[in-house]
Amino acid sequence: MRVLAALSGGVDSSVAAAVLLAEGHDVVAVTMKLWGGAQDSGCCSVGDVEDARRVAQQLGIAHHVFNFTDEFDMHVVAPYADAHAAGRTPNPCVDCNRHLKFDRLVDATGTEVGRVPAIELITVGQRRGLGGGARERQYAVAVDVPTRTVRVGGLDELGTARVELDDLTWTSGGAPRAGAVVTVQASAHGPALAARWDGEAVCYDRPARRPAPGQALVVYDGDEVLGGGTVR
Repeated sequence: MRVLAALSGGVDSSVAAAVLLAEGHDVVAVTMKLWGGAQDSGCCSVGDVEDARRVAQQLGIAHHVFNFTDEFDMHVVAPYADAHAAGRTPNPCVDCNRHLKFDRLVDATGTEVGRVPAIELITVGQRRGLGGGARERQYAVAVDVPTRTVRVGGLDELGTARVELDDLTWTSGGAPRAGAVVTVQASAHGPALAARWDGEAVCYDRPARRPAPGQALVVYDGDEVLGGGTVR
């Protein structure tokens, strides 16, 4: 099968790619470029990218470089600096693994299933226009505008138990108390769903289809409109 091998330029990933190749797989290497600018040193720097490129060349496999410098700064560098400023001793590799290696590095299978003419026209939950080839229906489960990437998956991947809201407006004398039973609706034609207000977000009684960021979500008490906000 075709395998996307994350190649850092180090021994472990290089051997892993070589083993996969020896087992007969069609291996394609990818390296994350995480640092940039004048202080280009550390993990996945230009030097590491060059090491990975040489390894791929020796193995005779294709090699791609994905630039994740913005995401690395947001999810790893900034929290690391903030933690030190607060007197804590963080482990940046944990956040890098969570947000970069096992999240951004572009889903569950790594398979490109199609291309879209404009990522700005794709919304979470969309089914049409996402490319073909899958045996079952595929939905947009994540849209990343900066990297021009849409991750697709099954309907089960759209489920969520909690929806956070911005721009909250309460029209009935203030926010409901934390733990209050409410009914919420995310679109004019969508179903009204039982939920609780936890003081910060809507928590569904059972996992429900995740509304797209930017959609309006209205909170009810029976037929009375309590208020609502914009899905974060």
